[in-house]
This record gives sequence, structure tokens and C-alpha cells, in this order.
Amino acid sequence: MKKLVIVGTVAFDAIETPFGKTDKILGGAATFIGLSASHFNVDSSIVSIVGDDFPQEYLDLLSDKNIDISGIEIVKDGKTFFWSGRYHNDMNTRDTLVTELNTLADFNPVVPHKYKDADVVMLGNLHPMVQMSVLDQMENKPKLVILDTMNFWMDSALDDLHKVIKRVDVITINDEEARQLTGEYSLVVAARKIHAMGPKYVVIKKGEHGALLFHDDNVFYAPALPLEEVYDPTGAGDTFAGGFAGYLANSEDVSFENMKNAVIFGSTLASFCVEKFGTERMQNLSSDEVFKRLQQFKQLTQFEIELT
Repeated sequence: MKKLVIVGTVAFDAIETPFGKTDKILGGAATFIGLSASHFNVDSSIVSIVGDDFPQEYLDLLSDKNIDISGIEIVKDGKTFFWSGRYHNDMNTRDTLVTELNTLADFNPVVPHKYKDADVVMLGNLHPMVQMSVLDQMENKPKLVILDTMNFWMDSALDDLHKVIKRVDVITINDEEARQLTGEYSLVVAARKIHAMGPKYVVIKKGEHGALLFHDDNVFYAPALPLEEVYDPTGAGDTFAGGFAGYLANSEDVSFENMKNAVIFGSTLASFCVEKFGTERMQNLSSDEVFKRLQQFKQLTQFEIELT
């Protein structure tokens, strides 16, 4: 079985949207990535940190999905990273209400020895130097390194971010972040500039408007599936990344043509994530549900036309 290392936050979230609000619930980038990647035949390990306030039932949930949790450090008397946010009516913008780094402030990731030869590394949204530390621990150059980041690091650690971007094969960011990183409004031009920074592939997420995949002069667009209900978009981007990484790790094919399929799988899984608050929808998602929605995606995007 192919190995996938997932680095990112395992956390508490408190979320408010026009459809309701929650108290502290399970969240974090690595959590969503791991739950999404668990739909593929891969041996995945989460590298993260929590406090001893983190419930055992959440750790058991991850283990029950065949996710290795030996890389999750539990700090005695420590408190787990906590984020709280409120979404606006359009669900595309949000206000951060609370950010408590807690144990994350002193996070020094340790990749379990068994996973230092992993085929795929998924670097979730963390400080670029933390991401770099993980790459430095790998015994061999992974077949594929995927990086997720955000505008916060562009504002506060841009030089370090450029260093880690040089070392990755794929970068996944949203359209706003791509524009900030490059200073270009056109996403086509922005992708070309990001290519020049190092990554062979650039995935630009556009929320409810789908995702774009760039490689050299090739471009692929996947729409987002129109949904009747969207309750909470918090983990959608990480769920997309988990599906993308899990599919590629399982298939062992990192060609542009296969990455198109990875984008579709990522978009499909992300479409489930937003249907409930937090990880609730992803916890009990069945393979049959995923297959049926993939068929919907195919019907949405496939057409025949005679070109004369």
C-alpha cells in the first residue's frame, strides 16, 4: 500500500453560518485531509500536535478510518489549537473571531520513522518553516509533494514561503491567494508566474466556481457541483486537497491527464463536506455515495459536439 504523509492542524473549530452555529467541534486541515484521503487505498499518517484536552474519541475516529496517528503529539497540560469564524450570507467570505494557537505555537513536526519513505507528502496550511522541516525529514525525495498555503503566510513569512514553494511539485491555493502571491489579476498569468517559482502543477481553487489545474501550457477546469444545501464551507479546501492527494497516491500516476481525475475526485469529496457542519458529513460518508456523485459530475461535464 502506498504511503501518504499529511502535515497540518488537528484542531477545534466553532463556526457560525446563516444556517446555524456550533460550539467547539472537530476541525483542522489535517483532519479534513485525512478523512478525505481515507476513501482511497493508501497508508496515511497525520503529523500534528494537540493538547491533552483533545478527546480520545476524536483520535479513535481517525484510527477507525485507518489513519496512522502516531505522528500526532499530545502535549500534557496543553491546549489544542482553536479557531472560530462567522460566515457572511454569501458563504464566500468570513470573519475570524478567535484564533488561539496554543500547542501549535511550539509545533516541531516529527515524521514517524515508518513514513519517512512516503510516496506522497501533503503539506497542509502551516508556517512554511514547519512545512520545510517535514521535507527535510524525508529519507528520499517523495514522488509527489503537494503544498497548501494561505495569504497570512504571504503577509508574514513570504521569503520562507518562496523557499518551500521551490521544493514542491503541486501548489493548491485559492484565486485571491494566487493573485496576491504573483501580483497578477489574470489567473492564467498568475499560474505561469507560480510555475516559475518551482511547482510543475498549479491548482487554483475558486470555491463554488470550481477549480483550475495548470501545467505548462495545459489548463483543465472542473466546475463545482451545484448543491441544494451548503451549511459550512470551512473544510472544503482541505477536503479537496485530501481527495486530490489520496487519489494520486493510490494511482501512482502523476501525469497531467491523471491529475484531471484527481481534481474531480477532490471536488466530489469537497461537495459532501459542505453539507454539514465541521467533519460530520465526512465521518460517515460511504463509497456508494461517492460513486453516485462522481456519476453526477460526469453527467454535469460530459457532452458530445460535432466540430466541422
